[in-house]
Amino acid sequence: MGRRNPEHKPVTMRDVAKAAGVSRMTVSRALKKDSPISTETREYILKVVKEMNYVPDQMAGSLTTRKSGFVGVLLPSLNNLHFAQTVQSITEVVEKNGLQLLLGHTAYMPEREEQIVETMLRRRPEAMVLSYDGHTDRTVALLRDAAIPVIEIWEKPKNPIEHTVGFSNEQAAYDMTQALLDMGFKTIVFLGESEDDWTRGAARRKGFKRAMAEAGRNPEAEIRFGAPPLSIENGAAAADLILQQYPDTDCVFCVSDNAAFGVQSRLKAMNISVPEQISVVGFGNFEVSRFASPTISTVVVDPFAIGRETGKLILELLGPIDDAPEAVQHITLNPVIKFRESLKSSDN
Repeated sequence: MGRRNPEHKPVTMRDVAKAAGVSRMTVSRALKKDSPISTETREYILKVVKEMNYVPDQMAGSLTTRKSGFVGVLLPSLNNLHFAQTVQSITEVVEKNGLQLLLGHTAYMPEREEQIVETMLRRRPEAMVLSYDGHTDRTVALLRDAAIPVIEIWEKPKNPIEHTVGFSNEQAAYDMTQALLDMGFKTIVFLGESEDDWTRGAARRKGFKRAMAEAGRNPEAEIRFGAPPLSIENGAAAADLILQQYPDTDCVFCVSDNAAFGVQSRLKAMNISVPEQISVVGFGNFEVSRFASPTISTVVVDPFAIGRETGKLILELLGPIDDAPEAVQHITLNPVIKFRESLKSSDN
């Protein structure tokens, strides 16, 4: 369903007390760090709390309307311009209806995301928005039991929690790789991140490998260097590894524009001409790709559109029941490929 069923209520302290066979007062005491109850009883109750995905309501009794007036937004990075633009667009849409955003920084760490989700849910947000980079099982369970709209952005997960606004990072990388193969490149190497399981970067790498395998090329032609997100410095350092392991490289497909700028800068420093000797492409259409010399070919995404559509969806889901969407919403904003000066075509 689109709008949360009003009959789907979050787990209460009464539910936990009943399951644990104790009073609500005992549960309340067990949730406090300086609990006067026995360690054994407290550990048992906390085990029941976790199994039932119960989130204590820190706002209970503080608001008669039971409306917090804020939307929780979790992002993996705070220095990524795209995320800043997405947040800006969401804010511009929802603040007209008196809603404010509460930001959480996950640092690409699923466990950290789980902690932040639980903390935010204690304050009863109106809705939750998460940039998809993989979730723990408990995060998914907490959000599905929260009885509020949940929107995953910047990806189209195969098993979404509820609503989504974004695109398939795997398909976008597949399309770019296919375009490069069609242009005649023989040895394309993918520069990605290490320790990136379940991230959007891993999805891009998967798209590259799928396209290469289908074309009968080496799908293992990749360098994984640095934890997400890759920096310009990471890209520069990885350029040496690429040439050492794949000396016949004629094109480097980087997981991000920052990494691509680093690769390109290092190649130029080694007197390797871009694109005459090696072409470089990135992902994201960040400012660095548009003003580099040569300008960097990339996958263009629209962070403002993702933010606007997310904001509009939030308002629809929180609006009058009669006006709310009847089904779960999956809004797709497909990126486009942009060829620039860093890419040498096969007929040049």
